[in-house]
Amino acid sequence: MIAELAAELAGASPGKVVARALEVFGGDVAISFSGAEDVLLIEHAKQSGRPFRVFSLDTGRLHPQTYRFFDKVEQHYGIRIEYCFPDTIAVERLVREKGMFSFYRDGHTECCSIRKVAPLGRALSGLRAWITGQRRDQSPGTRAHVEEVELDHAHGGIVKFNPLARLSGAEVWDAIRAFDVPYNELHARGFVSIGCEPCTRAILPGQHEREGRWWWEDETKKECGLHVPPGSRR
Repeated sequence: MIAELAAELAGASPGKVVARALEVFGGDVAISFSGAEDVLLIEHAKQSGRPFRVFSLDTGRLHPQTYRFFDKVEQHYGIRIEYCFPDTIAVERLVREKGMFSFYRDGHTECCSIRKVAPLGRALSGLRAWITGQRRDQSPGTRAHVEEVELDHAHGGIVKFNPLARLSGAEVWDAIRAFDVPYNELHARGFVSIGCEPCTRAILPGQHEREGRWWWEDETKKECGLHVPPGSRR
């Protein structure tokens, strides 16, 4: 079935991909919402007329503007986001042993593993599929070959839908404005890729959006571990 879905939805519009995911998997698929441009996925789900679920990873280190945005999205669409939180003991151990900002010295992998990767694993454990806002142009080094439909071997072989895969950032924003949906106020301040507050900053005109994430690290390491390229982990 997955091969057929992949062939059917290759190059399809985001709305068609979202609607098809909801049609096939129903309550066993959920939209991953990071508080950034993923709001477009929720808009397409709403337009499909089908019930849908939305979850988000609350790392405990997000911007205040992001939390307010979550509330706006819930009010606008009449939904409740399923928040996923990191393990308290793991967070306490990391902070007590290494301090609040160890990632500036040791790299972001350890912190992201505790605050994002582990909670995502729990969120996906009961699902057969998930819908993400990944785009090929977000990180050419790691996401250049993202497809609309993939098998997510990193999470037990569930199906992963990437409706925005072939859209550019500009096209995503054209759609957000056309649909007149809420968006994170940080975008108006030069923030493009929005994550945790200590690891996100505004970028200058002409800079790639990932330059606003983990700017103290090598360009090839700008992934938090939520999205593992197909075939790299089995």
